[in-house]
Amino acid sequence: MTSNNFNFYKLLLFTSLIFSFCSLKAEVNYKKDKVQKQWVDSVMNSLSLREKIGQLMLVRANEPSKAYDPRVSKWIKDYNIGGVTFFKGHPTEEAKITNQWQSEAKTPLLVSIDGEWGLSMRLDSTISYPLQMTLGAISNDSLIYLMGKEIAYECKRLGIQFNFAPVMDINSNPNNPIIGMRSFGENKFNVSKKGIAYMNGLQDGNLISTAKHFPGHGDTENDSHKTLPIVAHSKRRIDSVELFPFKQAIKNNLSGIMIAHLYMPAIEKKNNLPTSLSHKVVTKLLKNRLGFKGLIVTDGLEMQGVTKYYKPGDIEVKAILAGNDILLLPQNVPLAIQSIEKAIRNKTISEKRINQSCRKILEYKYKVGLNKKPYIETKGLFKDLNNSYGKSLRRKLFEEAITLVQNKDSIIPLKYSPDSSIVSLTIGYGYPTSFQKSMADYAKVKSFNTKEITEANQKGLINKIIKSKPQTIIVSLENTNISARKNFGVSQSSIDFVNALKANTNSKIILDIFAAPYVLKDINPDAFDAILISYQDKVDAKIASTEVIFGGLAARGKLPVSGSIYFPVGTGIMTTKTKIAYNASHFDMIDDNYIQKADSILNFAYDHKAFPGCQVIAIKDGRLIYERNLGFHTLKKNIHVSENDLYDIASITKIAATTLAIMKLDEEGKIDIDRKLSDYLLYLKGTNKENMIIREIMAHQAGLKSWIPFYIGTMDEDHNLKTKVYSDKISEDYDTRVAENLYINHNYNRIIFDSIIQSPIDTLFQFTYSDLGFYLFPKLVELVTNKSFDTYVAEEFYIPLGLETTGFLPKKHFNEDRIVPTEIDNYYRNQLIQGDVHDPGAAMLGGVSGHAGLFSNARDLAIIMQMLLNGGTYGNKRILKAETIEEFTRYQFPLNENRRGAGFDKPLLDYHPHGPNCYSASSESFGHSGFTGTYLWADPKNKLIYVFLSNRVYPTAKNKMLLKKDIRTNVHESLYNAVKK
Repeated sequence: MTSNNFNFYKLLLFTSLIFSFCSLKAEVNYKKDKVQKQWVDSVMNSLSLREKIGQLMLVRANEPSKAYDPRVSKWIKDYNIGGVTFFKGHPTEEAKITNQWQSEAKTPLLVSIDGEWGLSMRLDSTISYPLQMTLGAISNDSLIYLMGKEIAYECKRLGIQFNFAPVMDINSNPNNPIIGMRSFGENKFNVSKKGIAYMNGLQDGNLISTAKHFPGHGDTENDSHKTLPIVAHSKRRIDSVELFPFKQAIKNNLSGIMIAHLYMPAIEKKNNLPTSLSHKVVTKLLKNRLGFKGLIVTDGLEMQGVTKYYKPGDIEVKAILAGNDILLLPQNVPLAIQSIEKAIRNKTISEKRINQSCRKILEYKYKVGLNKKPYIETKGLFKDLNNSYGKSLRRKLFEEAITLVQNKDSIIPLKYSPDSSIVSLTIGYGYPTSFQKSMADYAKVKSFNTKEITEANQKGLINKIIKSKPQTIIVSLENTNISARKNFGVSQSSIDFVNALKANTNSKIILDIFAAPYVLKDINPDAFDAILISYQDKVDAKIASTEVIFGGLAARGKLPVSGSIYFPVGTGIMTTKTKIAYNASHFDMIDDNYIQKADSILNFAYDHKAFPGCQVIAIKDGRLIYERNLGFHTLKKNIHVSENDLYDIASITKIAATTLAIMKLDEEGKIDIDRKLSDYLLYLKGTNKENMIIREIMAHQAGLKSWIPFYIGTMDEDHNLKTKVYSDKISEDYDTRVAENLYINHNYNRIIFDSIIQSPIDTLFQFTYSDLGFYLFPKLVELVTNKSFDTYVAEEFYIPLGLETTGFLPKKHFNEDRIVPTEIDNYYRNQLIQGDVHDPGAAMLGGVSGHAGLFSNARDLAIIMQMLLNGGTYGNKRILKAETIEEFTRYQFPLNENRRGAGFDKPLLDYHPHGPNCYSASSESFGHSGFTGTYLWADPKNKLIYVFLSNRVYPTAKNKMLLKKDIRTNVHESLYNAVKK
């Protein structure tokens, strides 16, 4: 066979397969359509004319927050009504009454709701998704699709098949009293794309979506609930603007459209005839010209937009004559049905016309599963309607919407160090808000609150703020609403106050508006260094906005409407993420089952007294995905562990202090880690330590002994401390604190270093983990920098990184109740060790050493590791070069079967259980553990950081449960599994 013939046969075979697949798909669809037709035909044949008319009725289930209408059961029995629409209430109660009504119905009821931002638009105790204008600021439309699909799931779970969403109106009028924040915005292309994304999500979730309010309610200044609004635009304008999103949705297989109560004289010449009752609008325009074949539902027929000029009974007849399929919320159900029956007898309406709509309604009932009697399981309902996926998605949507419209000198992301002075002023609430509380994750912020600005409190507020001497003032306008007529809840006095604040201070001022962008029309841009629109007075919006301000998240939103001449539609300044996000969405990032497994492992360890308490956090892609502060400081259980507590991190000091210092000095050329340590510490010349290379010391293959128990040499035969070495009082000769009421002779450090220098060397130079070289490194740092070791690492790392807890000698800086006790020392110091370093050698040096002595909390250590994963930057500050990090964190001597980096621990070259790393840690990962029960690990490949801090040596170091059960690495493995895609 020739090559050409072979290719021909391949093409023929491929074509045959495609044809067979298409034929099979067509056959499946045919069978499905056939079954649907059989069901619809059978139902149609079983219905009387009155019952067919009843199918067109979607009646009100209840007045908001009031009892369900007892007449509904009678209407189900007497008229076989098509469905119900629920208003404000409780999900469980709605489920119960729905089950009752469905059981009473001859034909299953179509259950509907106004769920533009989810079930919470009508039902309490459910997830409230962002308003459509907030969604209009988002660039990633796929998130809106996922929201639609999740809302569909929640609706279906509650027995709802019909959602009156999305709003496809273009809000071109800022004074629109009824659409406003319910619209995706003023740009027809943006409204169309987002409306279609929402629509597709609903429909892919097997829900009937309803684009509203056709033919376009966006440019009105009246509320159709209260009157008949007029849209006085030309046909050309209506066709190119108002109709545009609806036309696009129809092209994308929209399932339902709601007809608004509007008067459009350009289309309907009859004076004050609402579009919902207009044959020209519903039939000629929507059905015939636009070719819409889906369900057509009126807006509520009890609204004054239609009742102002027409009476119940006449309204429903005219609505059917106009071409509507479903009559929503008729004021008088019996009258409506009787009037339609009369119109049929009078031949005003044909029975064929009723059959057309009834058949269409039944077809859609079949599509959403109502060919079978539905039943709602109330067990687990609350949990399902408040699932973690939906909540995480909601927060993600708010995160993507936050819009930065002004950013002078790139003030955002806000740069912060522990000496920064920041004031937060919230206008709208008289107490600290979630916006202010979430700032504590990033900075020390002094907060002020006022419910409103008055003449009486203006001067006092300004004086308090100025007295605080802030470098930055963050002003937030909160407690807002969606009413355009009330300026969205922002008072003129508040606007005047914030506009004038700059004149009273030299501070940088950031304004955050938790309201519609239209508030920007009253804002003077010159009065602020940065301005954000956060759209809604919601917790998720406030937390997301905090993250953007401090750099935990990037600003990505764009204005969906024009705020003012200074801030036109589309305005949005993009920023970059520079810090860990502590409260960001975990959307699509983690598997909750493995998170629960991590919890279970920690609970087991705590219950079996592996430690009195612990701090554990995990960071994935720069977002905190797990945080657990479990247990107490001690077994007395008098102080709970909190995220702000400090632990003795033991040998993690080697990487969180000493290795960082060596890295910095090496990249600056002040030392060379491939040179001998004796080239810098000249007193090593002539000793057996003369030829030790710094890199080899850091990788633990310089031949040094593992450790030396220096404290034993300071005790007599009865294990009592020698009085010549120690004193219980501080003095000129005994000025080095070892523990409470225990001071060592200031010359004893010479004996320690001399012991190290005189210690033997293993001439095979194999890997032996050793503390001794890290005793010497601080001397190297101090010699080169002319600064004390603790001062140097604080100035070069901890202060620039904004670390609040990390450092040596914590008793100088923190209250004792924040420092977790380490051990009841009954072998050396004979006391509870709290705030003094646990390691005896480091304690004999006064608490500052290169191998131990550092105290910190989990969040600070995570920042250090995030800086390393970021290639040496954090918070817009360059700490180290990326190439330096790569050099130090790689395997240094793998050919010697040495797994270590330079200072850092690394995964075993060949994994085995009970090792220093979990199974899933990549070869690129690095970290360290500590004797006191600590563990710190970062994985560049998987972008995962893990911190575990505990005092497992409490009450004594004999407690080895943490080690025997591999608690730290097992939790780590669970977290890896939780983030695997």
